Amino acid sequence: MDLRGKYTDFIKKHAADLGFDHCGIAQAMQLDDDARRLEKWLHKGMHGAMHYMENNFDKRVDPRKLVDNAKSVITLLLNYYPQEQQRTDTPKISKYAYGHDYHEVIKAKLNTLLARMQEEFGAVSGRGFVDSAPVLERSWAQRSGLGWLGKNGNLIHKQAGSFFFIATLITDLELLYDGPVGDFCGSCTRCLDACPTGALVEPGVVDGSRCISYFTIELKELLIPDKMQGQFDNWMFGCDACQDVCPWNRFSKPNKTVEFTPIPEILNFSTKDWEELTEEEFKRIFRRSPMKRSKYAGIRRNLRFVNG
Repeated sequence: MDLRGKYTDFIKKHAADLGFDHCGIAQAMQLDDDARRLEKWLHKGMHGAMHYMENNFDKRVDPRKLVDNAKSVITLLLNYYPQEQQRTDTPKISKYAYGHDYHEVIKAKLNTLLARMQEEFGAVSGRGFVDSAPVLERSWAQRSGLGWLGKNGNLIHKQAGSFFFIATLITDLELLYDGPVGDFCGSCTRCLDACPTGALVEPGVVDGSRCISYFTIELKELLIPDKMQGQFDNWMFGCDACQDVCPWNRFSKPNKTVEFTPIPEILNFSTKDWEELTEEEFKRIFRRSPMKRSKYAGIRRNLRFVNG
């Protein structure tokens, strides 16, 4: 076995040891097709008020501008599908936000993986990214054979569905590369039909400015536009509508990450409990939750909106 194979085996083994469910690797290069799609998407204003999507365009489409002499893009998937679900008579929260903030959890795992690589291989340059940097992680996941981009824009793994966080580790190591897999959505349109706001404007294209997750998380205005009234299907933070109906998610299994154990209040709060929640209680209960991104004022706004 040559060094590339040795390095690749080491990385995939230790990724699994750290709890990652899947690992794929692609060669670092400029993503010309993705660049054109992103440019078109931005030009149509589908990013809404997410102006950060306009920044660092060159870095988004070329990982070699993020890590000098980058050779490989390692993509890692971490399952977040919960063992338990919310009660059905309460404002809904996206499953990814049931437990601790995934940024903290995954960043620590990426740092550990890179440190082990450096201990084993010597001078290795690399940077890990989790959803908060100019990286087209779904494109890299697709290129590294971890699934295909469904009609809802999510990465779908044939054996495990789509309830995964995607992490990226860009390195200057030359490794063995995985190839992409086919698209297995076929003629299914369940996600397109289920989107409450019609944000899935065509297969694989999400109009972010019409997505419930955009309004309940990304939008920082004091008010949600009146034209959206009655369309949120009781989603207060994020939205899983397009994933919940996806046939491939029948293969989803509860995650094994302790930090993603649901916060009891998320599972058990009634509408009245949410309405009576004070800011002090919010900060205490959700201090390590992704929900803190919307802050107390944002949750109050969302709650008022879904309650009409």
